[in-house]
Amino acid sequence: MQDGRTLERTDRDDRAKTRGRHRGWLIAAVAAGIVLLIAAGGILIRRSDERSLARETDQAAIPSVDVITGGHNAPVATLRLPGDVEAWFEAPIYGQVSGYLRMWYKDIGAVVKAGDLLGEIDTPELDQQLNRARARVNVARTHQELADVTAARWQALLPTRSVSRQSVDVALSDAAAKHAEVVAAEAEVGRLLALEGFKRLVAPFDGVVTVRRTNPGDLIKADNVPGPELFAVADIHAMRVYVRVPQSYVAQVHVGMTAELHLPEYPDRSFSARVITLAHSVRRDSRTMDVELEAPNPDGILSPGSFANVDFRLAPYPKALILPTSALIFQEHGMQVATVDRDSKVALKSIRIGRDFGTEVEVVAGLDPSDQIIDNPPDSLSAGEQVKVAAHHGAPPDKAYPEAPEPGQ
Repeated sequence: MQDGRTLERTDRDDRAKTRGRHRGWLIAAVAAGIVLLIAAGGILIRRSDERSLARETDQAAIPSVDVITGGHNAPVATLRLPGDVEAWFEAPIYGQVSGYLRMWYKDIGAVVKAGDLLGEIDTPELDQQLNRARARVNVARTHQELADVTAARWQALLPTRSVSRQSVDVALSDAAAKHAEVVAAEAEVGRLLALEGFKRLVAPFDGVVTVRRTNPGDLIKADNVPGPELFAVADIHAMRVYVRVPQSYVAQVHVGMTAELHLPEYPDRSFSARVITLAHSVRRDSRTMDVELEAPNPDGILSPGSFANVDFRLAPYPKALILPTSALIFQEHGMQVATVDRDSKVALKSIRIGRDFGTEVEVVAGLDPSDQIIDNPPDSLSAGEQVKVAAHHGAPPDKAYPEAPEPGQ
C-alpha cells in the first residue's frame, strides 16, 4: 500500500512538474511573442518615421520663392543727351580786298542791322587799278569813235568805186572790234568797282557781332586761303541745338517733339526747345542720328557755342512691363528672369530691357502679363526645378509720378 501511495505521489509530482514546465514554456512563448510584437512595432514606427522624415526632408529641399506679376505703370522717362547750341545764322566776314583797315565801327556784342557798317579798308593799289581801268575805257571809246567815223567814210565812198569792197569790210570789222574793246574795258571797271564795294565791311543780316579780330592799320590780304575772320555776326533771335540721339531711341524722337535745355550757367532755369528736323541717317561710327532743335531766344540769354543737356520726355512702350531689378538674372545667356509654371516648376526666360529707372526696369520683350516671376531668385536656381510659392504679389499699383516742370520754371 505504501508503494502504491508512493507511486501515486510520484506520478502526481511528475504531472505537476510537467504542468509547470508547460506553463513555463507558455509564459516564455507569450513573452517572446510580446517581444516580437514590440520589436515589429518599433521597426514599423521607425520606418514610418523614416518615411515621414524623408518626406519632410524632400519638402524642405524644395526652395520657397516669392512670385510677382509685372506692372504696366511705366513712368514718362527723361532721356538726357549732350547738345551743342548754335546761332540761327552765323557768318564770318573776311577781307575780299587787300589793304589796311582804316577803322572798325562795331565791337563784339554790338547789335547790328543788315547793311550796318562794321569797318572800312584802305585799298590804294585797288584805287589805282580802278583809275587805270577807267582811263583804258576812255582810250577804247576814242578808238571806237575813230573806227566808226572811218567805217562810215569808207561806206560812203563805196558807191563811187573809189575804194574796194574789201577795204570797207576791214573798216567795219575794225569798228566792231573797237566796240568790243570798250565793252571789255567797261567790264574791267565794273569788276574793280565791285571790289571797291568790299572796302566796306557790312553786316549781312540782323544780329550781334560775336567776333572782331582786327584793328586800324592791320594789313589785310585777300587770297584763296582766308586767314582769321575780321568780324563774325550771329542771328540769335532763336538758336539751333544739335543732338546725337542713340539708335535705340531714334524711333521715339519725332519732328514737333518738345525738349528742355539745361545749361550749366543757369542751374535753376530750363529752356524750351522743339525738334524741327532729323537727319534720317545713322552714323556708322557712333550709331547715332543727328537731330536739330529750335530754341527761342527772345532775351538773348542763350549763346552760340554753348553746351547744354537736352532732356527728351519719352513715353513708355505700350506693351512694356515694369519689374524690380531684384528679379533680374544675368548669366551666360544674357538678361533673364525666372518664372513659375502651372506645375510649380522653374522656367527661365530671356528678356530685353528698355529703360532703367533705378530700382525698376522696363521690359520690352520676352514676358507675358500673366507670367509669375520669381523675386530675388537664388543663384542655384535652374530650369525645371521644383519650387514652392511662399507668397504672391500682384502688379504694383500705379504710381503718381510727378510731372516734369514747365520750361523756364
